[in-house]
Amino acid sequence: MLAILNRHPDRSAAVLVTFGMTIVVGSALGFEHIGGYIPCALCLMQRNPYYIGIGVGFLAVLSAVFRLPPIITKVLLIAVALLMITGMGLGIYHSGVEWRFWEGPATCTIGATGGETPVNVLDALNATKAPSCTDATLRVLGLSFAGWNVLTSAALAAIALWGALRKPTV
Repeated sequence: MLAILNRHPDRSAAVLVTFGMTIVVGSALGFEHIGGYIPCALCLMQRNPYYIGIGVGFLAVLSAVFRLPPIITKVLLIAVALLMITGMGLGIYHSGVEWRFWEGPATCTIGATGGETPVNVLDALNATKAPSCTDATLRVLGLSFAGWNVLTSAALAAIALWGALRKPTV
């Protein structure tokens, strides 16, 4: 297995990072729609690098599978790494807001509605109370969802950079 990873680091990294991003954002959606954890505005914002990254990662996988010039796959992997570094920055910011190291944005109370389909949108806007960005809804091993996003984004950025910067072995 390690020999395959070393022989085609760009292809392996593209598959691993795209699969990883899909698992992370899928888990977030699962916590929201199955677990009932309604995300705040910053939580929703942290998903954007993943949504974009999955598409870019998929292009990197296709580029590697169809053996396009390696520079294309490498550039796409660097783009994924930059997206994950952006996600990491958003997670650090959100974690700081939760720990009250700094103030959150004024839009901190704009979040998801929990998947309800309102009959009257204006009534639903008045009735829906999104969670505050300052309160972590769940902590696992001392980290909130935002804290875990920092770690997963860093790991995914490292995988993408590994694939982009490593030379294949023959």
